[in-house]
Amino acid sequence: MAVIQTNKSAMLYSEANQYTPGGVHTSIRNVDPHLIFTTADGAYIYDADGNRYIDYQAAFGPFVLGHRHPYVTEKVIEAIQRTDLFGVGTTDLEIRLSEKICRHVPSADMVLFCNSGSEATYHAIRLSRAVTGRRKLIKFQGCYHGWHDYVARNMLSAPDMIGKRDPGSAGMMDEAVDNTLVCTFNDLDDVEQTFKANPGEIAALIVEPIQHNIGCVLPQPGFLQGLRELCTQYGALLIFDEVITGFRHDIGGFQKVAGITPDLTTMGKAMANGFPIAAVAGKQSLMERFNTKPGGDVWFAGTYNGHAVGTAASIATLEMMERHNVHEYIFRLGERMRQGIRDIHQRLGIKAYVAGFGSVWTTYFLENEPRNYTDLMQNDAELYVAYRRKLLERGIFKLPMNIKRNHISFSHTEEDIDYTLQCIEDVLKELKESRG
Repeated sequence: MAVIQTNKSAMLYSEANQYTPGGVHTSIRNVDPHLIFTTADGAYIYDADGNRYIDYQAAFGPFVLGHRHPYVTEKVIEAIQRTDLFGVGTTDLEIRLSEKICRHVPSADMVLFCNSGSEATYHAIRLSRAVTGRRKLIKFQGCYHGWHDYVARNMLSAPDMIGKRDPGSAGMMDEAVDNTLVCTFNDLDDVEQTFKANPGEIAALIVEPIQHNIGCVLPQPGFLQGLRELCTQYGALLIFDEVITGFRHDIGGFQKVAGITPDLTTMGKAMANGFPIAAVAGKQSLMERFNTKPGGDVWFAGTYNGHAVGTAASIATLEMMERHNVHEYIFRLGERMRQGIRDIHQRLGIKAYVAGFGSVWTTYFLENEPRNYTDLMQNDAELYVAYRRKLLERGIFKLPMNIKRNHISFSHTEEDIDYTLQCIEDVLKELKESRG
């Protein structure tokens, strides 16, 4: 099959580099091939050269309904025709959205809005330190919780840096790095030993309830419940980072699916089907420490918090989930995709593991289910990326980068899945033959 045309993308990318370092405004967007996207519609995205792709990247997951979903777009337009941002007081949209989140998310007695997942995790961690009077934090190797110094370590570590001191950026403060302790996902003994080694010092444990930063590593039975029990035992707050899992896996988040209630929850991405908004929610006794309530001593601020665009989009997204079988539909297509890929692997004699939950999946080129980041060092990264690049040439967009997840939206169709499966089979045959 002929390679897609990218002449216009290349020209525009060259221009972008004149004004922006690297030509992108988020580091992970700089991948090969570098495409300039111009249009999005439902399950599809289009680049400057006119190539159409079935989009499974979904901007790392926000588009649970699909790009430019008509109902969400309509409600955003309605909102900005009468309102935008006041910077004082409260809006009716903020109240309506707050009520919905508190009604659906088990841990949400109260909620506050901000603008990105990184902001939400920052606020949750600072609140935890204020409440407990402690400084240290537990996170897990391979999890991503945002760009700030508190958590930007041991994300996609090199094999020789797994579990070691691995700051994600120059310029990070040593005190922030060293007060964040790193544990192994699905290893309760490791977590308990960390608590014991730091008695009375750990303010909170933050975790992606499914490790989606590295594709889709599921919690083993009892792991999340064990974290809940350990945090209660040692007096630390349990923070579920549901920026990815929240609303994509259930309107109540993965905590509702798992039956585990954290103390604090961070949310974003699928919350507003691609419009910018995030949130931190939790128990009333904790949330009322924020100084949005007079007398609170934990600072919470942001000029664009609760903007009409994000709140209107989020209300509309949750209304779609309340009124339609969104999750039933995307879960069914997700399972059809996963099983279809497994069948292809069996027919072709390919050793690979198809991981996933609900509308999310990825194919790891290893033999067994990964339980943590270390297990993923066995994944054939070269084949993983080559596979995705070959699919891109056929109009299937999955981020051409190692151990990244894919997403299905309410706008994808049975025909999209069928076409994708055929392309997957063709590509795997080609790669198998080329590799002997």
